[in-house]
Amino acid sequence: MRVQKEIKYQMKVLSSLVKVFPDEEPVYRPECLKLSGLWGETISYQVAYTGDFFMRERVDLKVISPVAEHVRVRTVEHVPVGRATNGIVDDNYLRTTSGLYPDLLRDVKDGKVYIRSRQWSSLWVDVKLTDEIPAGEYDIEIQLTKEDHVICSAAKKIKVIGATLPKQKIMHTEWLHADCLADYYHVDVFSEEHWEILKNYFHEYVDRGGNMMIVPLFTSPLDTAIGLERTTTQLIGIEVKDGEYIFNFDKMKRWIDLCKACGIEYFEMSHLFSQWGAKYAPKVVATVNGKEEKIFGWHTPAVGEYTKFLEKFLPQLTEKLREWEIAQVTYFHISDEPREEHLESYKAAKESLGTMLEGFHTFDALSSYEFYKHGLIDKPIPGNNEIEEFLAHGLKDMWTYYCTGQFYEVSNRFMSMPSARNRIYGVQLYKYDIIGILHWGYNFYNSQFSIEHINPYEVTDSGNAFPAGDPFLVYPGSDRHPEESIRMMVHYEALTDLRALEYLESLTSKEFVMDLIEGDLEEPITFRKYPKSDMYLITLRNRVNREIEKRI
Repeated sequence: MRVQKEIKYQMKVLSSLVKVFPDEEPVYRPECLKLSGLWGETISYQVAYTGDFFMRERVDLKVISPVAEHVRVRTVEHVPVGRATNGIVDDNYLRTTSGLYPDLLRDVKDGKVYIRSRQWSSLWVDVKLTDEIPAGEYDIEIQLTKEDHVICSAAKKIKVIGATLPKQKIMHTEWLHADCLADYYHVDVFSEEHWEILKNYFHEYVDRGGNMMIVPLFTSPLDTAIGLERTTTQLIGIEVKDGEYIFNFDKMKRWIDLCKACGIEYFEMSHLFSQWGAKYAPKVVATVNGKEEKIFGWHTPAVGEYTKFLEKFLPQLTEKLREWEIAQVTYFHISDEPREEHLESYKAAKESLGTMLEGFHTFDALSSYEFYKHGLIDKPIPGNNEIEEFLAHGLKDMWTYYCTGQFYEVSNRFMSMPSARNRIYGVQLYKYDIIGILHWGYNFYNSQFSIEHINPYEVTDSGNAFPAGDPFLVYPGSDRHPEESIRMMVHYEALTDLRALEYLESLTSKEFVMDLIEGDLEEPITFRKYPKSDMYLITLRNRVNREIEKRI
């Protein structure tokens, strides 16, 4: 006699800060599930689910709620992680080994999802709060149905606060690599197809808090092996005629106009010199005697003929920036990540510019205060693991960044890290009045040093070079729109936390808000020491929202 085993389904409501692995049952934590938000933000949570049967099942997904039209549900897909860490880890990692990690957020197609047998999956639920939704509490039920029969469901209550989240103040740039989009989608650089793809990515970028965009004057001199080159993405048209340089700014103007149309407010000019020391010129191509040639690159030193080129180019560029009325919101890069051993070459490159950038901000990612003391940079951008030395010397209006090198103790967004380590960034930025944040990899789809192109759905660590999650925040969707990640959404939450904290300060005081943040902590928050629990962040945000609600 054959016994039919009863099929069992499970669903659990989880916060946005949980990462659901297929082989690990997530813990239901009611203390982390109170969820509130203000008009003008998107709030998120998750619903984990599994089933006990022989094969996977395809079932229908339904959203039952009076605010259903404002609800977006995506599946959390697991992606392969080869390099999970940098080898040295602290006690605040989820896992340190290769494997499948939850990260990619994919829109539900045809209203159907798969239940994997004896494996946990999760749904990512976004609720976009607009002022069309009256203040109050709303129920949301996520149902999985089969043949119109509800096989499992999960209910959640959200609270909408009747106040609008203020505009983001902090400047935020994630380097968007235009060449990686052209390479991945196999379109010609700056073709109409490429421009349409760029528009799609710009829109998502702005939606999630990006408000400064890098402008590829010339092909990016970032992450390129000496002697090799990246796909040419040069906005500046150049013709060499009778020994003179003739510049065309039409493509750059189109880039700027597209940025503005999508909501970009600040601009950063791509690096004028090579990375790690400013020893060489970036790749620059021009039409010479009717033929395109590479006139500068690894074969040309930073100072020399390239200096004469910049003496012709930069005055015309800065005049255009004034003409387009963006001079006051434009920043210039010299060279990325210079260190003390690069002092002389960086100094020579900077001095070769003379006064051509007078009146403009210059800023670069650098981590040595000793380097900064030489006065070669207007705005240093130290890593969050090295910023405290700059703050200790009394620097104000600071920028900061993190990347692969910020892996011990400080906040970051590797896939192997808990999401709370990503979201706490907003609280830290608030405490220290940080005015700008930078990250190098919005969509870097190359291996380290750009030796080869990679498929980011298969390779998440730039060819085993960086911890997975460092090279990119979004995936290149098949419809030529970006697909977001858990890390993207949690980073967005950090920025909305920052805005809410600033809003409450405007209604009270910095001291009042800092007491909410640190009043129940054993020690003050720093960039290295901070609360590690999901509950702390979620409770803090709800307390901030309640305080705002009292005062509006």
